[in-house]
Amino acid sequence: MTRDDLAAMLAEQTPACDPARGALLTGGTFVVWDGLVPANRVAATYRARLRITQKRGQPTLALAKTVEILRSAGDELLRIGRVDTADRTWTFMLFLNATATTVLACTGVDATQNETTD
Repeated sequence: MTRDDLAAMLAEQTPACDPARGALLTGGTFVVWDGLVPANRVAATYRARLRITQKRGQPTLALAKTVEILRSAGDELLRIGRVDTADRTWTFMLFLNATATTVLACTGVDATQNETTD
C-alpha cells in the first residue's frame, strides 16, 4: 500500500481522519500490519485506552467515536495501521477492513505525553 492509497482511504469516518491524512501527505511515517484481529477485541482495548487518556487528561481525537465504530463491527476481522506525524507529536491508529481497502475508523493521540500505564 502506498502513502497516497492510504491517504485516499481517509475520508470522513471520524474527525481524526483529516489530520491523519495531513500527516501522511506531509512526510509522516506509516505502517499497516498484516495480521487480522476481531473488531470487538480491539474495541475492548481502545475502550480501556479511552478511560486511561481521560483520566490523564491526554488529548485525543475521535477516540470515543472509534471505540463505538469498533464495537459496532462485532467480530469482523480488521487490519490495524499507524500514522505518526513527521515531528512525532501525534500518533494516529487506523482500523481497516480485512483486505485493507477501506478505513473503518481512525483515532489520534497526543504523543508528547508519557504513555505509561498507571
